[in-house]
Amino acid sequence: MGFFVSLLVLSFLIFFHELGHFIAARAFGVKVEVFSIGFGKKIFSVTKKGTEYAISLIPLGGYVKMKGQNDANPSEANYEADGYSSKTPFQRVIILLAGPFFNLALAAIIYFGLALGGIDTLTAKIGQISPNSAASVADIKAGDKITAINGSAIKYWHEISEKIQASGGQQIALSILRDGSKQEIQIKPLIVETKNIFGENTKRYMIGIAPHGESVKVHYNPIEAAGLALDKTYQSAKFIAMGLEKLITGVLSLDNVGGVISIVQATNQATHSGIVTLLLLTALISVNLGVINLLPIPALDGGHILFNIYEMIFKKAPSEAVFTKLTLAGWAVLLWLMLLGLYNDLNRIAGGF
Repeated sequence: MGFFVSLLVLSFLIFFHELGHFIAARAFGVKVEVFSIGFGKKIFSVTKKGTEYAISLIPLGGYVKMKGQNDANPSEANYEADGYSSKTPFQRVIILLAGPFFNLALAAIIYFGLALGGIDTLTAKIGQISPNSAASVADIKAGDKITAINGSAIKYWHEISEKIQASGGQQIALSILRDGSKQEIQIKPLIVETKNIFGENTKRYMIGIAPHGESVKVHYNPIEAAGLALDKTYQSAKFIAMGLEKLITGVLSLDNVGGVISIVQATNQATHSGIVTLLLLTALISVNLGVINLLPIPALDGGHILFNIYEMIFKKAPSEAVFTKLTLAGWAVLLWLMLLGLYNDLNRIAGGF
């Protein structure tokens, strides 16, 4: 069941990505010859208004074939009114950006819907106290609930961390609810060396408390939900971009590169964890697809955007020879990344053998 859900999620995300290109191309009067979900042999197709809509055998991708656009053979460029090449570089950039934009927009829509439906959020109730920490010295106890920091009301756990980091290590006043009675405690956060999600050494202000695990469902009105959705989409894109940067600079090992098998496994686990978890993963994969397609690799949207920016600046397109060689090099890079991801996935399954 999980495998089929994974295929459905991937196919839907690819469809939505290509739908962005399709709508933008049609808006600028470009004829779309083929709109395919998947690659390889077509197992189903129907032609309407000059466009062939197809489902192909290999459901791990998809494409929109516009009139006069052939990455492998730029000599097929068509300068008729409905040809891709007849459009200005700016119009082509919009068409290229539309795919990644649709992926980011889809993620925002998912986050928006989840926010309207209510999000389980940790309360400010304390679960554990670290030994020899600022909290243990200040006699904070498990079961205490933080209601305010420096006079600002606190409801949820993430607000505590934000206030502590914003303190800059200065003493803060905690309002604590303990056994129904309110107490005021002065505490000075300690700077602690820890590791961030990328395994890098970093320093954070901490008082040595962990959440109790108690959560409440928080509902947002449409305006709040929209703001939360945009922020969550931005933070997800930022996180993915940072991860790519860490891979390129060598901070993260290439062993961390995953492939389709990793996506299927993660989707399968999310399926068993419930619809909310599956939707959150779908949104994250959608953001990932959008960000990766903006990379300046010639075979991706980002690479073609660079070609068009070059044309805007220098008032001429790159030569066919340069375009073809860079595009083939881009496909080689993508193939290498796909094989690397597959190797890492199989290696993890085999237990590192």
